[in-house]
Amino acid sequence: MTRLFAPRRTAGLVTMLLAVVSTVALAPGSAAESPPARPQVAYLNHTYSVFDQATADAIEHSTYLPKFGVFQVRTTSSGETSWTGRYLMGRETYLEMFGPNDLAPPDNVIGMTGLAVATERRGKINTVQERLTASGNAPTRAVQTKVFGDDVVPWFDYVFTTADYDGYFTWAMEYLPSYLDDPRAKAEPGTDPDDVRGARVLSDDYKKRLMRDVTGVEIGVTARDLTPARTMLQAAGYVVVDSPQGFVARGRGTTLRYVTTDRAHAGWRRIDFALNRPVAYRHVETIGHSQLVVGPGTKATWTFDH
Repeated sequence: MTRLFAPRRTAGLVTMLLAVVSTVALAPGSAAESPPARPQVAYLNHTYSVFDQATADAIEHSTYLPKFGVFQVRTTSSGETSWTGRYLMGRETYLEMFGPNDLAPPDNVIGMTGLAVATERRGKINTVQERLTASGNAPTRAVQTKVFGDDVVPWFDYVFTTADYDGYFTWAMEYLPSYLDDPRAKAEPGTDPDDVRGARVLSDDYKKRLMRDVTGVEIGVTARDLTPARTMLQAAGYVVVDSPQGFVARGRGTTLRYVTTDRAHAGWRRIDFALNRPVAYRHVETIGHSQLVVGPGTKATWTFDH
């Protein structure tokens, strides 16, 4: 799996294969409102961030990260554009990390971040879209593609609320059964025809590493980017509680914190992990302008210097 390139105000990077689903825009509710949580239908899939080149290089050449989690550096193509990322993967969740030379403008700005929630049952993305519409949004629906050899294949269905953002993009996604059934995807068998879990395409090699999954994410975003983040997570079924600094969203296995800041200080602030097994020691690994602290116990924390 890899990153969805978000459309922008200027030259977009995403390939839209489906026509935009038109919806009627209603008057949006107050940003401070936190409607009652609904059953969760989409869960943390991955989050990405763009780092300064020194930190991106340190991540890429780290000797510790491949021991901590399943780590890869790879290039992916959608058929019209391509991107190179550094991936740290667990059982159900993963991180995607870029340097400013890995993406085309304007998405290559340091501090650019994004987060995707994914459904696990086929058709639940319709629920997310319906909730977005009911809350007064006009969501866009499309399909992302991926290149396999000479073939460009549909990869996942996704929905988002706005392409007009400062430095943070969020979307809900649903893997397509045709992709999961393609032998080139190397997905594990589903439990039934409606099983579209992202865990099916993540390697079981995570069992040989320390990292089990991402359990927490803290991101600095601008005030304008705060509202789309809240809206998407509420539609996914997260319990959202506002705070003076932003909001906290809690869902199955993950806590997502958003802190309002200016664009220059936006980006990942902290990533929390659950480990596969307890460690008896505290290991501190400095990686560029970041620090990964592992243990003692069954938790790890990666913090980032802005």
